[in-house]
Amino acid sequence: MRWWDVPAARAVEQALFPDPWAESTFWSELAGVPDTRFYVVAQAGGQLVGYAGLFATRHQADVQTLAVAPEHQGRGLGGALLRSLLEEAARRGVGEVLLEVRAENEAAQRLYARHGFERISIRRGYYPGGADAVVMRRRG
Repeated sequence: MRWWDVPAARAVEQALFPDPWAESTFWSELAGVPDTRFYVVAQAGGQLVGYAGLFATRHQADVQTLAVAPEHQGRGLGGALLRSLLEEAARRGVGEVLLEVRAENEAAQRLYARHGFERISIRRGYYPGGADAVVMRRRG
């Protein structure tokens, strides 16, 4: 992901999430690339249709975000983006990858489970508006 991708990523974010990231959040995340952040995009027809980001320290990583535009879901893009993050975590020698996902987002939880993530806890009221988060972990 580059600076010129931010407006398109923000549009996907707004289409998907009830509490979308602000443009400044994307800028803040990209400021950490490559030291502690890794961001990728998926394109179709020259247009950004998905993105994903990873925060990585020496021993642990967190999936910061993963999104695929509604009209492009179900085509394997989410899995491809997630694999890219996991490959980067492995390249950095990270032992485990964590993430939070909305408890009601069962499709995302199935995607993560297919890639080796296990549910480890619930964070009650984690998201704005009070939605719970499922915490998932994948060990290297």
